[in-house]
Amino acid sequence: MHYLTHAPRFLFFTGKGGVGKTSVACATAIRLAENGHPVLLVSTDPASNVGQVFGLTIGNRITPIPDVSGLSALEIDPMAAALAYRERIVGPVKGVLPDAVVKSIEEQLSGACTTEIAAFDEFTGLLTDEALIAGYDHIVFDTAPTGHTIRLLQLPGAWTGFLETGKGDASCLGPLAGLEKQRSQYKAAVAALSDSQRTRLILVARPQQTTLREVARTHEELAAIGLHNQYLLINAIMPVEQVADDPLALAIVQREQAALAAIPKQLAGLPRDEVLLKSFNMVGLRALRRLLDNDAAENVMPNEPLRFGNYPVCPPWLVKLPKKAMA
Repeated sequence: MHYLTHAPRFLFFTGKGGVGKTSVACATAIRLAENGHPVLLVSTDPASNVGQVFGLTIGNRITPIPDVSGLSALEIDPMAAALAYRERIVGPVKGVLPDAVVKSIEEQLSGACTTEIAAFDEFTGLLTDEALIAGYDHIVFDTAPTGHTIRLLQLPGAWTGFLETGKGDASCLGPLAGLEKQRSQYKAAVAALSDSQRTRLILVARPQQTTLREVARTHEELAAIGLHNQYLLINAIMPVEQVADDPLALAIVQREQAALAAIPKQLAGLPRDEVLLKSFNMVGLRALRRLLDNDAAENVMPNEPLRFGNYPVCPPWLVKLPKKAMA
C-alpha cells in the first residue's frame, strides 16, 4: 500500500458515506500498531461505528483495543462536546450577568453551529496536544462523510476572518466568541494539516463513476485549502480472476473497470492503491487484518459462516433437503 509507505504522524481518511472509510481506517490502524507503532484511532464522524467494527463500546474516551498491542481508539461525541463548550462559555457569567443576558447567550449557543465548532475544538486539541501526541507514532482519523469533513477543515480560516472583520453568519457569533482565546491552537492545527511531513490525507472511493467524480471534487477543494499530500484508495474492487462464468459478476467487473479506465484527470496523478472486494463482513480483528491483503487466498474467511446483518445464515447449496422434498 503506497499510502502506508513512510507514513507520517497524522493520517486522515475521507470520502462519502458507504465507501468503506471506517473499515480501511481501522485496518490501517491495526497494521501500523502490529508493526510496532503506538497508534490512536480517532473518529470525528457524528455517526461513528468504530466501536461496532471492533465489537467494543468506545465513546469519547481513549480506549485500548484488546488483542492489538499499542492500539487505542477514541470517538469524538459532538453533542457532549457542544454541552461542555456551552458550559465553558456560560458557566463563568452565571450569577454575574443578568439572567436575561445569560439566557440570550445560551440561545446563541443552542444551534448546529455550536455543535460543529465544539467538535472541531476537540479535534484541533488532538492535533496540538504535545503530551498526547508524544505517546503515539501515528494518529489515524476516520473522518465524517466528505461534506462535513471539508467544512471541518475549512472552518479555521473562516473563523479567523470572522473574528478579525466581524463578518459572517450572525448565528455563529455566540459560539465564535469562545474561540478568541484559542487562536494559537487553531493556527497550530492548520499548520499541522498543511504540513506534508506530518499529515497525509487518503481519499477513499468505490470503483464507480459517480463516487470517483465526487472524490475528484473533494481533492480539489482540499488542495485549495492547503492539503496537498493526498493519496487515492479505491476500495472493494470486484476481483477479475474470480468472475468465472457468472454473468452478473462479469457485468460488475466490466462496469468497474470502465470507471477506473475513465478516472477523472484530477485523480490520475495521485498515488493510488486498490483494495479488492472481500467475501466476508468487515467486523472483528480477523476480518480487518485481511482487508488490505489482495491475495486471492485471503478473499475467503475459512470456517466463517455467511451472515445476513448480524445473523449467520446457511448457504443454499449446503442445505440437505429431506428425501420426500427432493422427490
